[in-house]
Amino acid sequence: MYYKNNPYKLRKIKDVAAELGFDYDNILPHGHYIAKIPVDHLYSRKDHPDGNLVLVSAMTPTPQGEGKTTTTIGLGDALRQLGYNTLICLREPSLGPYFGVKGGGTGAGLSQVMPSEDINLHFVGDMYSVSKANNLLSAMIDNHLQHGNELGIDPRRIVWRRVLDLNDRALREVFVGLGGVHHGIPRMDGFNITPASEVMAVLCLSRHFQDMGERLARIVVGFTYKGNPIKVSDIQAEGAMQVLLRDAIHPNLVQTIEGTPTFVHGGAFANIAQGTNSLIATRMALKLAGYVITEAGFATDLGAEKFFHIKCRNAGIFPKAVVVVATVKAIHYHGGMNESGGLGNLGKHIENIRAFGLNPVVSINRFRDDPEEDLGKIIDYCKTCDVEAVISDNYNKGGAGATNLAKAVLRSIKDNAGVKETYLYKPEHTVQQKIEILAQQLYGADGADYDQKALTDLELLDRNGFGGLAICVAKTPKSLSDNPRLTGRPKNFRITVNELRLSAGAGFIVAICGNIMTMPGLPKVPAATRIKILPDGSATGLT
Repeated sequence: MYYKNNPYKLRKIKDVAAELGFDYDNILPHGHYIAKIPVDHLYSRKDHPDGNLVLVSAMTPTPQGEGKTTTTIGLGDALRQLGYNTLICLREPSLGPYFGVKGGGTGAGLSQVMPSEDINLHFVGDMYSVSKANNLLSAMIDNHLQHGNELGIDPRRIVWRRVLDLNDRALREVFVGLGGVHHGIPRMDGFNITPASEVMAVLCLSRHFQDMGERLARIVVGFTYKGNPIKVSDIQAEGAMQVLLRDAIHPNLVQTIEGTPTFVHGGAFANIAQGTNSLIATRMALKLAGYVITEAGFATDLGAEKFFHIKCRNAGIFPKAVVVVATVKAIHYHGGMNESGGLGNLGKHIENIRAFGLNPVVSINRFRDDPEEDLGKIIDYCKTCDVEAVISDNYNKGGAGATNLAKAVLRSIKDNAGVKETYLYKPEHTVQQKIEILAQQLYGADGADYDQKALTDLELLDRNGFGGLAICVAKTPKSLSDNPRLTGRPKNFRITVNELRLSAGAGFIVAICGNIMTMPGLPKVPAATRIKILPDGSATGLT
């Protein structure tokens, strides 16, 4: 790892690990400031009591985001400043958004995880391991077709796609196998971005090596001419894929600017996958710290919902408190200080968290140009919702700027004590019942409609016994609906399910709603155009 300067006087990673009870021989260092913590340490601590899990979510964001990662980091730093044993859990950033429009995924201002350049770029190679495992499977599928296709795979019904961790719209739909009989069987294929790979979802939801292998084996890659599913185990690829992921399964330890230990592991997107860091990292953190702060991508209708229904149910964990991040700019973006606009949007997200049995805390991520009057209106509105709202300024002040938020979260943990774990749907509900529940209760829709392709997919899933899986809705993060133009708190709308994609290894069905691209494109002026290397080897434009 190249990290020329240490402007924040970061601790060596061996010292960060020592704070968690690991000596140098128990970690796998990647340079001076990054290390992997072997998954064996989770097994050895399985009888230790769990700490308090805190989830950070948000209201419906603006295109620039509302500072959820920054708030997560600031809250962790603040709790540690107050003397609490704290560990932060985040997802790994993708190069796609980094070189595109969104920027890095390591926080901002004085609330960052470090070394940010290394984390945002190649980090420890986990993304490459996922890409290689995914694409090895693609190669083995095409190789099977080339050598007689004994399984009777219908080339038109192969659902497995190749991946690349960059935004490249030209690769969304491609033809492979062209060039004659020695170059494979011609067929339609395409690329997803690596975080959208089911391999990434499997990595993030696996409990241990064996579970990962079993999940990889269950992945459905396509169907036969008779409509029967073809699994990875039929291709006999799970062993090699698991070997490629052998090192990626270990959580990655780094630190914040203030030295708070942080796991950055797994990178599933929240608009097309489950959107949380790895289950292993979260479970290990709960065994190591009294307070674990984690985030789920986008707002409560996407990341938080999947956090509860997919991750918590699978892992047997449940948060003790939830933070909903709001900003003045998001309130105005969604229609202003009224019930049908931005305040109503925030109110719906408060209701969404309450649907899971928890009363949230609202964190107002402060910007320097925020009018005091607007900040006061948000606080007053939250009082009418019987929710505590606090202003957080950790971007400018680090953990010290989130002290009031930390104290509010501690109060919320106490107030939520004894809350029964609550989920909105049962596993035995049908696919349509689950989607209807999410549409009505979390989005505020009147219901869900299905395109003909989705109905065809539904029949195929039911016929092959996959109806009991969880639902992973893929929709726009810019609205509570599936229409990005419906801002605020929309009413009198329905969502449309265009397609249902099976992720049997991960354990869910992806419901595609609206115009969702699993391979994003670059904007007119990509962030990559601002990035340059200097003569001394350092870089500019990376943040």
